Amino acid sequence: MNDYTLYRFRLSSSSPLGDVDDSVSFTLSDGGDVLASLLAPIGFESFSTDPADGSVMLAYIPEKLTDDAATRDAAASLADLTAGAVTATVDSVEKIEGQDWNEEWEKHYFQPIVVAGRCVIHSSFHKDYPICPLDITIDPKMAFGTGHHATTSLMARFLLDNDITGKSVIDMGTGTGLLAIIAAMRGASPVTAIEIDPPAKDNAVENVALNGHSEINVILGDASALTGVAPVDIFLANINRNVILADLPAYAEHLKPGGIMALSGFYEQDIEMLLEAAAPLGLVENSRSTADTGWSSLTLKRR
Repeated sequence: MNDYTLYRFRLSSSSPLGDVDDSVSFTLSDGGDVLASLLAPIGFESFSTDPADGSVMLAYIPEKLTDDAATRDAAASLADLTAGAVTATVDSVEKIEGQDWNEEWEKHYFQPIVVAGRCVIHSSFHKDYPICPLDITIDPKMAFGTGHHATTSLMARFLLDNDITGKSVIDMGTGTGLLAIIAAMRGASPVTAIEIDPPAKDNAVENVALNGHSEINVILGDASALTGVAPVDIFLANINRNVILADLPAYAEHLKPGGIMALSGFYEQDIEMLLEAAAPLGLVENSRSTADTGWSSLTLKRR
């Protein structure tokens, strides 16, 4: 068992929602996602939120890869990447002795979850979980994409509530590969999953294999990786508002006429801005849904 270094990062925003002007909006959750993307190339393997303090992000890196200077530089650069909306400071650093990480995940971070009574998401180390028509195994290397976040659940419900048999699908920002796996299990084909973070991409490959759907094409890259990928019937993007706004034209180019684009990773108040950006691209609102927490999803139809 390997020893790890645990960093506790305190995230702070310039306002309750991290708004600095009308064009840039970052929440603490968004800031945590950006910080994770900065830390992953250094060698950090796992990220989670402190159960006792939602403004503290926990990040784990193998002790042999620990680079304190690079880690603190990454934290300092968060403010620049979020236009000052979210900042990160190191609260504490400690050594974590080698332990059974599957047991730690099971105890503290990842419990089985049931979506809409039809889909159970669990890890391979879970021994007791509900029985559902769709049984999905996710072994996460990072603490996102397990279905627990409201945005992931909203997107999963879209796939469960619609007949997608034989539909072609792109899952942009696939993370653990969960949405791509649900799509394949629901009969979609072909399914392409795209992920910008190399460790997350490798994790998605592992998870699609765990679920017997290695036919899912997992690609490393951002929206530029769409080049050469054929337009699809269903385009999924559960990322964040700012990335979606920047990449929406590329998404639209890869959606067939009459196709549906399902988006999430933003709040209800962001929907009108997304609709304004979508209109010139021939995308019109099809439906919207909002969780109790304010996180929302939006589906658009291409004319």
